[in-house]
Amino acid sequence: MYKRFENSIVCCMLIASLLVYSCGSKSDVVAPPPSVDPKVPTLNNVTVDGVNLNNARYNISLKPQIKLSFSQPLAASSLNAVSLVTATGSMVSVNKALSNNDSAIILQPVNNLSFLTRFNIIVNQDVQSVSGGTMTGGFTGSFVTKMDSSRKFPKISDEALFDTVQRRTLKYFWDFAHPVSGLIREGTKHDSKIVTTGGSGFGIMALLVAAERGFKTKAEVLHRLQTMIAFLKNTAQHFHGVYPHWLDGSTGEVIPFSSNDNGADLVETAFLVQGLLCARQYFDGMTAEEVQLRDDINTIVNRVQWNWFQKENDNVLYWHWSPTVSWAMNLKIQGWNECLLTYVLAAGSENYSIAKSVYDNGWAQNGGIRNGTIYYGYTLPLGPNLGGPLFFAHYSFLGLKPYELSDAYADYWTQNRHHTLINYNYCKANPKDYYGYSDSVWGLTASNIRGGYAASSPSNDLGYIAPTAAISSMPYTPEESLAALHFYYYVLGDKLFKEYGFVDAFTLDVMKNDGPWFDDAFLAIDQGPIIVMIENYRSGLLWNLFMSAPEVKNGLSKLGFNAPGL
Repeated sequence: MYKRFENSIVCCMLIASLLVYSCGSKSDVVAPPPSVDPKVPTLNNVTVDGVNLNNARYNISLKPQIKLSFSQPLAASSLNAVSLVTATGSMVSVNKALSNNDSAIILQPVNNLSFLTRFNIIVNQDVQSVSGGTMTGGFTGSFVTKMDSSRKFPKISDEALFDTVQRRTLKYFWDFAHPVSGLIREGTKHDSKIVTTGGSGFGIMALLVAAERGFKTKAEVLHRLQTMIAFLKNTAQHFHGVYPHWLDGSTGEVIPFSSNDNGADLVETAFLVQGLLCARQYFDGMTAEEVQLRDDINTIVNRVQWNWFQKENDNVLYWHWSPTVSWAMNLKIQGWNECLLTYVLAAGSENYSIAKSVYDNGWAQNGGIRNGTIYYGYTLPLGPNLGGPLFFAHYSFLGLKPYELSDAYADYWTQNRHHTLINYNYCKANPKDYYGYSDSVWGLTASNIRGGYAASSPSNDLGYIAPTAAISSMPYTPEESLAALHFYYYVLGDKLFKEYGFVDAFTLDVMKNDGPWFDDAFLAIDQGPIIVMIENYRSGLLWNLFMSAPEVKNGLSKLGFNAPGL
């Protein structure tokens, strides 16, 4: 009995010993898994439709595939860290998926995106690798969808297109004219009582086109002109025969253009006289109505005291005079700008003429208006660097025919054509990288811009194109201007061609100007040159009328100009 017990104890001790030995064996110990440092994912690159985002910011398809490639495989939760939003912050519904062994995220909109709209790709800091590392910092990248290049209006001949544009733009000067005076309102967003002197001159010329083209009957145009001219002769306020920039269309009283500009504006009056002389030459019949119209125009034209605006017999003309602050504006009319016409009319005045020395010393600054620099392969005879805004080549030359017109300072066809080609080539080169500029989208001049007004030019380029700039340059650059007209009408027409023709300005630049932006306003001084210069290109009507006026011939001859028929 005792022996069996002893043997049992020995057996137990042996088993215990084996168990202890076995537990102490290194080969039988289970080691913990080795520790792994979480790897931080970084964004390597972003592609849109297979092209790196840096090279694919514009003209993106409406349903692009966006791929974001990372340095590490990502956790599935990272899909929630990536989004596509509009420029205003609205979320875009997208499909998301991991690819490339989970090291890339693919985004694609569920529905087509809007045309010509900026979108932002946003990656926040919730991107996490499968090893647990979290992305440092975030990412935002932008792209712009393509333009709707579909044709908005049926294709018509260029002659029919000219008719369409002239007829529609005429509505500004016919339908929108002031109901009492018939004079032309400043703009569709201005106080409706404000009429503009210079814009009324442009409007008179536009009405002559309407009569010539049959958009209105000659009798209708004559009646409208009778209303306008009677108001100017008998009611509208003037100073030494010179009208203010703005008038009240009902009362004829001055509406100040600025605090010190509450009286005579010699340049605006010159633009008015330009139109009046064309009307006088056009209505040359012997009916009582036409004879009276011519007499009334002569009364208005002949009482303009051009030489009084030399101030104290200075050898220069001054732009403004005020009945309350006199010459406080103190702005000399010196070139090169839009005011050549003022000196021609002043020199040719029957009663209040200026001497040639006023032109040479004042306007031409004894040759100081010369430029002579070559820009984009074109020598610019006169004016500021790169030519300035294109209205310099329009306003005085609605009537003055620049072809074969020259003086001691320039050949004016070369001046205006080269000025326009410099403006065109600048926009085509697009040194400021504004989206949309091209050989079909060009033309910098004074116009509305978003939130204001600016005299745009190659040296003051804010990214806004004014349709009047290229279209009113049709005589100088017919091929380039027609390409712009086609684009504005056929491609942008649903946003650009409205009740009174082309709106004043636009920008297609979504990145820099938060565009696209299309103005919803029209201005008289921009609409007028469109009608008139298209007509000068088609028939030379206004050029021929204005250049036939004795006052114009006398002025040009006196100032030393060379032109056919002088």
